[in-house]
Amino acid sequence: MFKFSFIETTTDRARLGRIETPHGVVETPAFIFCATKAAMKSVTADQMREAETQIILSNTYHLMLQPGADVVAHHGGLQKFTGWRRPMLTDSGGFQIFSLGHGSIANEIKGRQHGYRQKTLLRISEEGARFKSYIDGSTWMLTPEESIRIQCKLGADMIVVLDECTPFHVEKSYTKESMEMSHRWAKRCLVTFDELNEQKTQRLYGIIQGGVFEDLRDQSCDFVNTHPFFGHAIGGSLGASKEQMYDVVNYTASKLDRARPIHLLGIGGIRDIFNGVRAGIDTFDCVHPTRLARHGGALVKPGHMDTGKREHLNLRNQQFQKDNNPIEPDCECSTCRQYTRGYLHHLLKAQEMVVFTLISIHNIFFMNRLLKDIRSALKTGTLDAAEKKWITPNE
Repeated sequence: MFKFSFIETTTDRARLGRIETPHGVVETPAFIFCATKAAMKSVTADQMREAETQIILSNTYHLMLQPGADVVAHHGGLQKFTGWRRPMLTDSGGFQIFSLGHGSIANEIKGRQHGYRQKTLLRISEEGARFKSYIDGSTWMLTPEESIRIQCKLGADMIVVLDECTPFHVEKSYTKESMEMSHRWAKRCLVTFDELNEQKTQRLYGIIQGGVFEDLRDQSCDFVNTHPFFGHAIGGSLGASKEQMYDVVNYTASKLDRARPIHLLGIGGIRDIFNGVRAGIDTFDCVHPTRLARHGGALVKPGHMDTGKREHLNLRNQQFQKDNNPIEPDCECSTCRQYTRGYLHHLLKAQEMVVFTLISIHNIFFMNRLLKDIRSALKTGTLDAAEKKWITPNE
């Protein structure tokens, strides 16, 4: 069974939702964790479930290169292959097209330019994207049809159309041409999806492009609203600052058909989530919580911070060497129940790999607890109070 239902609240466009999939239910607003290569880095499926995770995502681009969609299909699809057996989403590989083409990291999409990653994209054309594998240098072509074929073999509950994700610094003319090509790609994705999804076990999301330009966002919203997608995914450049990102997200979400779930691609800061929830976003995904953990950063609420300017503690700092407190005294994750900041600091300094698991478990539990608290606040009409609890006032 596949179904999306929602309950409107009295807080702007914020709402409670419920996505029913063949592998379980996702209560929204929800956070989707990134198991990019069909695995959470340093965390097992059992540990993800213990941390009350509802849904994870994997990446088409990486899995098509290794181990290949046919291998995953042979093992029964991603849920069986990974041992997860709960709702999953796969992205299309479109973001990787962007990053390969511009030689940059994810922040470029939000307006920050970096140029240190090797560029392996050979050509983007109407047909698709031709690129070299980062594994062995072999040449590949990712077309809209092939992206859908791969995602159907991977077997995630929710899949996404292929798009070109334009960076912030390009001209409006390029953004427009790219958006229109992405729309044509999306139509091809729909055709292939209808051909392959005979068992009706998957659902397809359309992606909204248009950069920071409201007229282009209008066109892209009109496109996805008038085509038979199950859900919407807000993509593309979101601006050069937090304020501009919020404006773009708020504007775009206001133009979308609210009978469908709305996903915000690649955004997961705490303040960003509250803004998105108020705008009507149902699901979020981001590598931030687990990537932060691998750098020694532990997410904490304002009352547990050592500085008023961050959402996390840097446990590498010397001040934690003799700290006998857990990361958060009121946290019920397995890490906080058993280990101190001082011990985690020691593990980081000693370069013991287990520390990345321990901090990741906390950050995953933290994000799930955050979204659970938001859902509770929406039920009781207390979102303002919840926001004060989770966000540093002077951030």
